[in-house]
Amino acid sequence: MTSDVQLRKDLPSATVRIKGPGNRNALTPQLVQSLLQAFDDLRGEKKVRAVILTGSAEVFSSGTDLKALSRQIADADSPAALEVYAQWQEEVSQLLELISSLLRFPKPVIAAVNGMAAGTGLALVLACDFVIAGRSSCYSVPEARHGLMPGLTAPLLGFRIGNAAARRMVLSSTVLDSEKAFGIGLVDELVDDDLVWVRAQQWVTELAHSAPASQMLAKQLCNETMGEALFVQLANGAANMAAARITESARRGVEAFVNKSAVNWDE
Repeated sequence: MTSDVQLRKDLPSATVRIKGPGNRNALTPQLVQSLLQAFDDLRGEKKVRAVILTGSAEVFSSGTDLKALSRQIADADSPAALEVYAQWQEEVSQLLELISSLLRFPKPVIAAVNGMAAGTGLALVLACDFVIAGRSSCYSVPEARHGLMPGLTAPLLGFRIGNAAARRMVLSSTVLDSEKAFGIGLVDELVDDDLVWVRAQQWVTELAHSAPASQMLAKQLCNETMGEALFVQLANGAANMAAARITESARRGVEAFVNKSAVNWDE
């Protein structure tokens, strides 16, 4: 694969590991494209019965690369503004394509989570069918604190844990530890950190006892029929997510993150 994604087969599973260099596995355009390619390569592999999606021991994914976004926001005040806006639309469309491809992937996908899953990184987790998590894992939707919009994460949270619990996470931007995430149904099973991948592999072995065609149709029923409105919500959320980057709130919030300072939103 590429330097930011590793693909390994341990039949009946395949493991896609995110290895973003030095940026807490932020979902850069290159990384998103690498993930799309990895899952596309596995789509027709008959001996691969399920895919495990995981990150490093320290972090699953921190989501949007706010340092890169800060540089883009600065460029948005220059003559290159139209190019920046087009780039944002392309980046968000690519993220939407990745989330949709996971939801429509014909095999079960298991998120094996250690460390942090935040923002669009959490959206990636939520697009998987099952979540096996280490006890050190944590989960957050920090966009509101950065003046941004969780356009992909919010609909997926509502789909998985219900609107009330999703609203609390989205509006408060608080960090949930693994126990609380398990308690609200965001996580399916908690294990010790060093057993996350092992347990995910055990799940794949159990899943392999069922007929692949039946699993594919059942997943399609759950995600595309029963969850038909989800794809409309994701498309609308993606549009709002791109539009939010143009706002003064985004400029102030992202700048504060990069400078490690606080924002007084009342000013």
